[in-house]
Amino acid sequence: MRRYRILLTNDDGIYSAGLKAGYDVLSEFGEVYVVAPAVQRSAVGRSISIMSPIRISEVKVNDMKVFAIDGTPTDAVIIGIHEVIGDIPDLTVCGINMGENLSTEAVTTSGTVCAALEAATQGSRAIAISVQMPNVKKFDLTCDFDFSYAKEVLSDIAQRVLRKGLPKGVDLLNVNIPLNPNGKIEITRLARRMYSIRIEKRYDPRGKEYYWIYGIEVEDADEGTDIYALRRGSVSITPLSIDLTARVDFEDVKRWLND
Repeated sequence: MRRYRILLTNDDGIYSAGLKAGYDVLSEFGEVYVVAPAVQRSAVGRSISIMSPIRISEVKVNDMKVFAIDGTPTDAVIIGIHEVIGDIPDLTVCGINMGENLSTEAVTTSGTVCAALEAATQGSRAIAISVQMPNVKKFDLTCDFDFSYAKEVLSDIAQRVLRKGLPKGVDLLNVNIPLNPNGKIEITRLARRMYSIRIEKRYDPRGKEYYWIYGIEVEDADEGTDIYALRRGSVSITPLSIDLTARVDFEDVKRWLND
């Protein structure tokens, strides 16, 4: 059996229980190179540290050899491919993220999904995988959450991608695992949005104002979307492309421009 080179990263940091769960699965298929942010870097999108140096420390965490970087998930992918491995890996997996990554918002804000986008841009087959969990546990990186079903799904999808590649026209897969699975898997499209943005103004002890940005989950979700599937207990697999060009008739755009 061929032994593959696999890059594993996340945006939750090197101490995440989800990172260890992903490592346990992928180690069965080849050499796993774990390159991840040293600390929590959720919601940084696809940011790259071009204005500051990136430092790497080789450490042992949860029986894994880990290359911890003081940068972003995208930095981790770039460093992992071009410095740690020195070549394009057979597969890059970002996760298992502790908390779902759904809708068009995730594609541009999630460090998990954006790291997979970077890997795809570099030429690697890529999977972003996240698991829905209670809000109280999303940022408890060492929680005793049961990853067994998520590991089963990752194992199946990773094997398929390694053996057959991705479907034509697909650059990466965004996989979301429900908290209460019904055993079904659905191929979905991105929902338009998951959150309705809220801003809360507070005051520090000196009376100066500051703000917290947060969101309230939208109640409606169209059938066929990732949110719709996950809320009904199905695994959502959304095929994504790094080409964000709108699928429209360019002549219509020209007429709009010249009218």
